[in-house]
Amino acid sequence: MRSGIVLVGGEARRAGGMEKYFFEICGRTFIDRLLETLRGAVDEIIIVARDEEQCRRFDPYPYVRCIPDMRRGIGPIGGLHAGCLAAQGEAVFVVACDMPCINGQVIETLFEGLGDRDAVIPCWDGDMYEPLHAVYRRAALIEYLQEHESLSLRAMIRNLDARFVSVETFRTFDPDLLTFTNINHVGDLERVREVLEGSCGEKKDEKSL
Repeated sequence: MRSGIVLVGGEARRAGGMEKYFFEICGRTFIDRLLETLRGAVDEIIIVARDEEQCRRFDPYPYVRCIPDMRRGIGPIGGLHAGCLAAQGEAVFVVACDMPCINGQVIETLFEGLGDRDAVIPCWDGDMYEPLHAVYRRAALIEYLQEHESLSLRAMIRNLDARFVSVETFRTFDPDLLTFTNINHVGDLERVREVLEGSCGEKKDEKSL
């Protein structure tokens, strides 16, 4: 069984306090795009929110289980821990809610590459990784997250038996590597819209947050 974990619980400070999963591209929200792709790639989807109030915003998605953070205020590490404890799959795909262009074939390739390792993590040239667009062995994550000193994702992946896969591997499925697009600032949204508008036929004057 494969699980998908979507982390939505951040405070969105870099996006002006706006919750990024309701931003729109091509007339659809980030969360709609994410969940549609995940439904074709995993057997269950778990959304980790910061609290029960935020969870209620996902009531329109009956096929999703939303849980609140167990360890609040410590960043994505806390969300990962809660998501892994709730997941039923042996392998989990973890993704941040600000990545609206995830590619199902890329996700499948990551799952297939797990083998007997603890994780399969895309990497760029140098020391740049995509820990929030990666597949992990659930048991290995739980073991690490039960007792750790650092709140850094980089420290986490260094303590796992991880396979690092160059992002160039995925250009066969995703020539522009859009799957790794993330929206940290409102300005990033317009940049991504400009890239995608031709493929989705969206007119610039119709775009809105």
